[in-house]
Amino acid sequence: MTKSKLNQIGILIAFSIVLSSCKLGRFVFYNFADIKDYKIFPSRTLVSNQTKFEFYATDEGKYPKTLKFSNNIEPVTFDKVLEDNKTVAFLIIKNDTIQYEKYFKGYDKESIIPSFSMAKSVTSILIGCAIDDGLIKSVDEPITNYIPELKKNGFETVTLKHLLQMTSGLDFNESYFNPFGEAASFYYGRNLKREVSKLKLKRKPGEKFEYASGNTQLLGSVLQSVLKDKTITQYFQEKLWTPLEMEYDASWSIDKKKEGTEKTFCCINARARDFAKIGRLYLNKGNWNGKQIISQKWVEESTKVDTTEGSDEGYQYQWWLPSNTGEYMAEGILGQFIYVNPAKNIVIVRMGKNYGDINWSDLFSLLAKYPDK
Repeated sequence: MTKSKLNQIGILIAFSIVLSSCKLGRFVFYNFADIKDYKIFPSRTLVSNQTKFEFYATDEGKYPKTLKFSNNIEPVTFDKVLEDNKTVAFLIIKNDTIQYEKYFKGYDKESIIPSFSMAKSVTSILIGCAIDDGLIKSVDEPITNYIPELKKNGFETVTLKHLLQMTSGLDFNESYFNPFGEAASFYYGRNLKREVSKLKLKRKPGEKFEYASGNTQLLGSVLQSVLKDKTITQYFQEKLWTPLEMEYDASWSIDKKKEGTEKTFCCINARARDFAKIGRLYLNKGNWNGKQIISQKWVEESTKVDTTEGSDEGYQYQWWLPSNTGEYMAEGILGQFIYVNPAKNIVIVRMGKNYGDINWSDLFSLLAKYPDK
């Protein structure tokens, strides 16, 4: 091999190392959020409980065997609809019984799947736990009580409720296609504390709903400040993962290996059945088999319709409200869902490689109408 060729190879290797070590490099290499992203980030481990809660299961659950769409001449099978729309896991749980459970694309019940923004709903639950524990006084407190360094950025009038409602007025580029935007910096970057310290406001809080992951990362900063030396993952383990008797180990992605910060706006990596238990907890108003894990008041406040102070009727405390009928859901960027319908006593989990070409909330509402066996 010639010296010139060796030099070229050396340059390519050096360039690859530089790319892999910086946010822009990781953006260029990985390009966009992917269902396997949990493998590229460091993380903290959640440990399954020795006593494991398992849903009952039936092979005779009543769900639609076929579905008819306006652009199809013939009905198509339910399984095919799910698979064609990039689903990897789908569970229908009614009356604590798994009525339907299917996996696609090489996935099974033991496959790890990232939550993406479903983690926002979990972060909200942990804020509620911190209020129950007296670590946080009220959602009406200014966040500068807990993150005083943001006073210099004008955050004195931003409350925890503004963050929960996505009405803080945060100046935040949510696009993952822009490598220089805040969302990409938060997702691929390795210093979340620094990124949070640079956040600014573009309008007064309480004027308008605008979805921005920075709100949830700020909630994470508040949470970390009150937990002192305990990590958010450890608090999650203590307050939810162990009490909910999760079947499998899981993890929460962090920005860097040493003294890393949890990506509270995304990135809990778990199995579909364990995600379903988050839905079951809220379905039962915070009660788990007789033990109140989180206050019923917090669950109700988190899932009610509220249009005051710029709030959106379809969003409350990091949960999506697809209608005004009492149903609500956690949602992630690739079509990850925990759907809860208390009136029908149903939880649906859908995990996917992407959204596909379907309105999932409409499908969930349709499925909720079917009786259980």
